[in-house]
This record gives sequence, C-alpha cells and structure tokens, in this order.
Amino acid sequence: MIDEIDKKIIEMLQRNARTPFTRIAEEIGLSEGAVRKRIDNLEKNGIIKKYIAVINPKKLGYNSITLLGLDVEPTKLLDIANEIAKIKEAKNVYLSTGDHMIMAEIWAKDGKELSEILAQKIGKIDGVKRLCPAIILEKIKEV
Repeated sequence: MIDEIDKKIIEMLQRNARTPFTRIAEEIGLSEGAVRKRIDNLEKNGIIKKYIAVINPKKLGYNSITLLGLDVEPTKLLDIANEIAKIKEAKNVYLSTGDHMIMAEIWAKDGKELSEILAQKIGKIDGVKRLCPAIILEKIKEV
C-alpha cells in the first residue's frame, strides 16, 4: 500500500507537519507535484489522519501530567470511556488490555487540581471501580 518514498514523507511530516512540499521534494528527489499527490493519497487512504500542534503542557502551566489506569464495570466500559473523553483535562483516552481497561492522559495544574479531577470528575462516574494514576516525571521520547 505504501512504499519507501511514502515512508520517508511520513517520517518528515512526523518530525514537522509544516515542512514545505518543496523541501520534502528536494530531500526525496521528486517534484513538488509528485509529493503533493502522494500526500493527498496518504490522507485519502486514512494513513495521515490529521495534522496537529504538539503542545508542551508545562509551558501552559500544567505541571502534573498523569497516565491514569482505570478499572471499570465491564458492561459500562464504553460509556465510561466516552464520559472521560468529555472531560477537558483528559487529553487522550484509550481502551486497553493488560492491567487496566481504560488509560487516560490527564493534564492538571498541580497535585491539588489532579486530586480534584480524580475524585470529583472521574471517581464519581458510575461503574468506575479503581483509579491508578502514574505521574509522568519526564518525557524521554516524542514522535
């Protein structure tokens, strides 16, 4: 479905989604039109879903970034995941296997705000059995 050239284009866009098509074309050895056509195909085929700005939460005052594992009533799994997704401090929400059924990335200003989010917003959702927060100390790698 994709070849080595597409993979190189994807890698470049992952490093910087604002890389001009002309620069991609120069580095790969194609015309700008060919690069544009390939990127259009990657988008149409759902390989590139969207372009986003990757934010440094600490620069915005979020000093407590937490990966939250949740154990829930199995019959309420999707409902609970969707409720958590509505919480503005929940930046990513995943259904998972392993130790927890749901994983969520929570951004909070500090430990006090994190405690309030966990107790007042997430812990009170019907069917939530256990919260297992892991506070991120330092991010080592980011795609």
